[in-house]
Amino acid sequence: MTPKTLGADRFVPPGAGIERLEEAAETCEGCELHRDATQTVFGDGSATARIALVGEQPGDDEDRSGRPFTGPSGTLLYRALDQAGIDRGECYVTNAVKHFKFAQLQPGGRRIHKTPTRGEVNACRPWLLAELNAVKPELVVVLGATAGQSLMGPEFRISTRRGIIQDLVHDGLAESMKLMGTVHPSAVLRLRESERKEAFAQMLVDLRKAADFLETGHEKAG
Repeated sequence: MTPKTLGADRFVPPGAGIERLEEAAETCEGCELHRDATQTVFGDGSATARIALVGEQPGDDEDRSGRPFTGPSGTLLYRALDQAGIDRGECYVTNAVKHFKFAQLQPGGRRIHKTPTRGEVNACRPWLLAELNAVKPELVVVLGATAGQSLMGPEFRISTRRGIIQDLVHDGLAESMKLMGTVHPSAVLRLRESERKEAFAQMLVDLRKAADFLETGHEKAG
């Protein structure tokens, strides 16, 4: 039997700032994922950030620490941001889903990441929209397909839209924003070592476009 997904709407305080949203998210039961996760992993960073980076969901490290992007993916992401010339102080990082979804083959064994379902992503979307409404970033960078589809719909594909800055208009957003997609850092880490360097370089190309946009206010030609 498929677990019932209710949605986070009733847990999200309308018009709240980031601190109040984070506090409220601690008790969210908008989908079944809260049952097995250690804790809610909310966003982190400047409440007036110029750029928001949105991943899929917290991983094992993040579930334990309670902060997003504290594991190997975060290490790679922050290295890429530094090399792209994006000030971390101008960033807000979060995930489309706030609880860790995993499979555990045996009690006490390694917890293996599982991709959240569309229903789980939809259930958690009110938190992401509330974060974006509170922070009001100039640019939202979605890391991977799950984050992109959370905001742009199921047709969004990183393979065809990566590095392209486009309008982000959503009924749940108080104002329109700009959005750009690139790969999730975990996708880079999963590659063979021989392929990882090129994938990281391609990610840097995307993030440098984001840096150019923050500097000039528009996408750099060519």
